[in-house]
Amino acid sequence: MRERIADLFRGPRTRTVGVVYFLFFLTTAAGVAFTPGALKDIQSHESLFRLGYALTLISTVFYVALVALFYPLFRPVGRRLSVMAVFFGLVGCALGAVQSVFQLAVLVILGNSSSSGFSVGQLHALAQIALDVSGQAGSVAIIFFGVFQLLIGYLIFKSGFLPRILGVLMALGGLGWLTFLYPPLASHLFTLLAIVGILAEGPLMLWLLVVGVSVQQWNQRAASAQ
Repeated sequence: MRERIADLFRGPRTRTVGVVYFLFFLTTAAGVAFTPGALKDIQSHESLFRLGYALTLISTVFYVALVALFYPLFRPVGRRLSVMAVFFGLVGCALGAVQSVFQLAVLVILGNSSSSGFSVGQLHALAQIALDVSGQAGSVAIIFFGVFQLLIGYLIFKSGFLPRILGVLMALGGLGWLTFLYPPLASHLFTLLAIVGILAEGPLMLWLLVVGVSVQQWNQRAASAQ
């Protein structure tokens, strides 16, 4: 069984995690680029908003797959911590899906102006509330992703089959996202946090995509964990 699990990370299959990571980065960046943020922009660019909404959902699916792939990769380092990381990662993804539901609600509300019985101003107010709740759900999701990254950063640092600097960067990125526990501070530092987040996950994604893991070190970890 150990050999079969090791085979999952040997050769080109090692890059599977990196490929999924790259697709997550790609769809997330495209989703952010194509999704208008203000209500008036959503009304005037509805097709772009729908495209961004679809890309965001797709990126969530990729992150679910990434979390699932991380578990067998880091289980030899620490099973309990790997399970905890999966929990926080999946909860973050679930909250991201909730965020998408409220984004869709904005379109539903704005699309029922003729038959809802509400005035245009009332519909706009309801749509803005849905948009605000969507943003709040996204902020809570980021907190869970922050804990996920902290745990993954620690597991990378202790692993021996990935460079420790990648773990340090992931942990720093996770700490940055935890500032969303105090939204005013996170809003003020958002640009800096986004840069730190890219610098945290980008190198890990590239390393997994191009280099992979040290199979020998992973095998040693897997053997000692049995």
